Amino acid sequence: MKIAFTASGETLDAPLDDRFGRAPKFLIVDPESGALEVIDNLQNMNAPQGAGVQSAETVARSGASCIVTGHCGPKAFRALSAAGIKIYNTDATTVAEALDRFRSGTLVPAVSADVESHWM
Repeated sequence: MKIAFTASGETLDAPLDDRFGRAPKFLIVDPESGALEVIDNLQNMNAPQGAGVQSAETVARSGASCIVTGHCGPKAFRALSAAGIKIYNTDATTVAEALDRFRSGTLVPAVSADVESHWM
């Protein structure tokens, strides 16, 4: 199982980014092995449109079965859901804190987008 996290840095101590589609990076974590992969998302940070859908495609290609992020808009939510990827929203400040919350079972899968399109 792989978990994707929106991040502003490249380590587990990095801040968890509030934005899904425009997050600078995705950290892909295998909680069983501890393996960590960093995926750059700079191409979508300043995209005029389509950042959420393109980011969803990036996460799907990573093999992650879920994404942990601050917020997820409607188009990204639909794209992730269509790919079978569960979305978890959290207010955790770091990726490590979000991972701890995921492992403890305190995060619940989102049932809908929690922000409007083009939320910044």
